[in-house]
Amino acid sequence: MQWTKQNEQTVYENRWFSVNLADVELPNGRHLDHFLIRLRPVAVATVINEANEVLLLWRHRFITDSWGWELAAGVVEDGEELAGAAARELEEETGWRPGPLRHLMSVEPSNGLTDAVHHIYWAEEGEYVGHPVDDFESDRREWVPLKLVPDLVARGEVPAANMAAALMLLHHLRLAGE
Repeated sequence: MQWTKQNEQTVYENRWFSVNLADVELPNGRHLDHFLIRLRPVAVATVINEANEVLLLWRHRFITDSWGWELAAGVVEDGEELAGAAARELEEETGWRPGPLRHLMSVEPSNGLTDAVHHIYWAEEGEYVGHPVDDFESDRREWVPLKLVPDLVARGEVPAANMAAALMLLHHLRLAGE
């Protein structure tokens, strides 16, 4: 069954997103109003070191009033390449400059409400270049053993679905067979 968008209008917008209202026709011919959020692409990155530890941020999200582990992330600026944005965000939020980035996955965290695509990258090496410029984004930054990831996810300590999926995939890719 396919829903068909008949039209869409912007209700609110700023430099990061717009809130739109769409007239959607259902397969049975009925119409409904559906709000959606149009977002810029998001670039995400982390580093896994030689000890199979992953660089994570412990941060509070005021929207859900919850704490959890995340990867460095942010919107891709106009004209910016995805991997470049991921590297920039990692350095700004952690103080670590990644080595060559590898694309891990691209996901749509909430495709029933938003068109956001999160492009997730990782590197096998990084260089500490100093205290993070955006240190206000997290309470702390830590190297966490990758083997602990499944337990962190199971306990709800990685609440963002995109971050949990990326970390579980990294766990699988790096530690499968151990």
